[in-house]
Amino acid sequence: MHTMSSADTHCPYCALQCAMTVLHDSETAVTGRDFPTNRGGLCAKGWTSAELLASPHRLRMPLMRRPDGTLAEVTWDEALDAVAAAFRETRANHGPDANAIFGGGGLTNEKAYQLGKFARVALGTSRIDYNGRFCMSSAAAASHRAFGMDRGLPFPVTDLDDARTILLLGSNVAATMPPFLAHLAGARANGGLIVVDPRRAATARLTEDGAGLHLQPAPGTDLPLLLGLTHIAIAEGLADRAYIDERTTGFDAVRLSVAAWWPERTSATTGVPVALLRQTARRLAEGGAYILSGRGVEQHVDGTATATAAINLALVLGLVGREGSGYGTLTGQGNGQGGREHGQKADQLPGYRSIRDPDARRHVAGVWGIAPDEIPDAGIPATALLGELGGPVKTLLVAGSNVIVSAPDVEAVRAGLEALDTLIVCDFFLSETAALAHIVLPVLQWAEEEGTMTSLEGRVLRRRRALPGPDGARSELWILAELARRLGAASTWPTEPAEVFYELARASEGGIADYSGLSHALLDTGVEAYWPFRSASTPRPFTERFAHADGRARLIPVDATPPTPTDGGGELTLVTGRYLQQYQSGTQTRRVAELNAARPEARLEIHPATAAGLGIREGDLVAVSNARGTVRARASVTADIRHDTVFLPFHYAGDECANRLTEAIVDPTSAMPEFKRTRVRLSREGEAHA
Repeated sequence: MHTMSSADTHCPYCALQCAMTVLHDSETAVTGRDFPTNRGGLCAKGWTSAELLASPHRLRMPLMRRPDGTLAEVTWDEALDAVAAAFRETRANHGPDANAIFGGGGLTNEKAYQLGKFARVALGTSRIDYNGRFCMSSAAAASHRAFGMDRGLPFPVTDLDDARTILLLGSNVAATMPPFLAHLAGARANGGLIVVDPRRAATARLTEDGAGLHLQPAPGTDLPLLLGLTHIAIAEGLADRAYIDERTTGFDAVRLSVAAWWPERTSATTGVPVALLRQTARRLAEGGAYILSGRGVEQHVDGTATATAAINLALVLGLVGREGSGYGTLTGQGNGQGGREHGQKADQLPGYRSIRDPDARRHVAGVWGIAPDEIPDAGIPATALLGELGGPVKTLLVAGSNVIVSAPDVEAVRAGLEALDTLIVCDFFLSETAALAHIVLPVLQWAEEEGTMTSLEGRVLRRRRALPGPDGARSELWILAELARRLGAASTWPTEPAEVFYELARASEGGIADYSGLSHALLDTGVEAYWPFRSASTPRPFTERFAHADGRARLIPVDATPPTPTDGGGELTLVTGRYLQQYQSGTQTRRVAELNAARPEARLEIHPATAAGLGIREGDLVAVSNARGTVRARASVTADIRHDTVFLPFHYAGDECANRLTEAIVDPTSAMPEFKRTRVRLSREGEAHA
């Protein structure tokens, strides 16, 4: 006899973390739950999320590579013994840093914390980073530098409901987090939604019919655009001088640095008309304004500078730390916020502490029961780490990431993965990365586990178990505990999420992201818990002071080198992103029949004039190429994109993988790769399907 079960939890996808209830009887279904962020609504991804729980593609037993090259099922003991032996052997022969870990921004706080602890205590390696480096790192670096703290949104999402003006930079929320649109309705009604996007994507269309403005800059010119808007704000006397004097430092240096970006020069560089630039700056200065940035402006080699320029504009206008206005960045991955706070980043300890801070090392070492000097030094960020595969790094464990789709220059990453002595992948499906592994460990999905996630607004939420996982699947917490035991690691390795959270809370105490006042039991009461939370919630940091020692925000001058225009020799600029039915590397969404049927193949968006010049018609097969590789996609001819730009989703694998073309060059501050500005050439390969 089976029993019906249900659990109130949150969606497994983006950082909006829409509330849902999972009902499990003979089948599993989800319903939206009333909650401030989603108000009962879900998007196509949320509504279909239960389908994957019973997917025939689920991994149900560990797999190991046989001498003939195939993967075969083995027992857990065999798999874990082999993993522990690989880690031990690698360390003995090549030193601790030859073992590496690559994590993910979709893991619960408990798993992100334990992964960081496992790397440092059980393996003694500095080589750990995660896919959040490809997502939030530029915004995080800029916020940390300006405010002394990085919390994606330093205010609840519902604050946006009353906004008069919202400047949305490089974020297509209509596709990535549709329930968020409800929070833009007020600004639209006031004619104040301003969207910056080289494509007239679904969110940009929301500005039509008097609802706002669409600024369509050339790809990679977001930094000059923001410098130009700041120039106008200062030149037209729109700057809030009383706020600047009272709450910030560095204004004079910023004022001088934007002097070179007068409106006509900004317009010539970006392609945005002067009238629109002035209109935007004036509108933002009228009060009730928010500036929100997304990955489109940050996934560049100058991403930190661009996010800094957005923050400078917000500070010059006096928007930050005041109720009714503000600056924030829209975190992408489900636990992009929590995932970067508790130890997956190469240079961070739990609580968003620097691994180089002696006090932080002492505190965390005390919680772990080890000596401070046993904690390794800072490691290297994701792209550099992937560059060491098969060289200095011999054994890699991947958890919650599909790097063979999501990393830049994926063919080089593939070669690195294939050159490893041992690749271990934890996943619930045989992703493209798992398919290359020597050992694959099947793990639980979101509705089969307890834990916590931290949403884009810094609110810590409970993930609850609604049904048991497949017999052979295990939690990463159990896997790490078993491996730690086999490796004879110091410290304790609890497997119950509530116990791990208790330890995380202690380890984070006194840090920037302080969770010390929280527990699963407290979160289960429904308390609104925005971190820092020692004894009370902080929904709006910065209202009194910023997190720097002097309580002031830092205005930091940044400079732009205008990009050289793509020449007339057939080169175009490729930008990447995703559609409504897609999430990240597609490991999940490509396996949902309804979502996949809506977007079964990669489509290349191209402007009609550009297509005509190249003899490309709607539906033709097009080769998109550069020095790193070739991607094949069908042409989608549309006036919604600039004539000098083409667009590919980064969701597909193999021949359709956009990241075959992107280059592994990174932002010098955040180590964010350049995903949104890649030179390519096009050639027509075949006619449209009849």
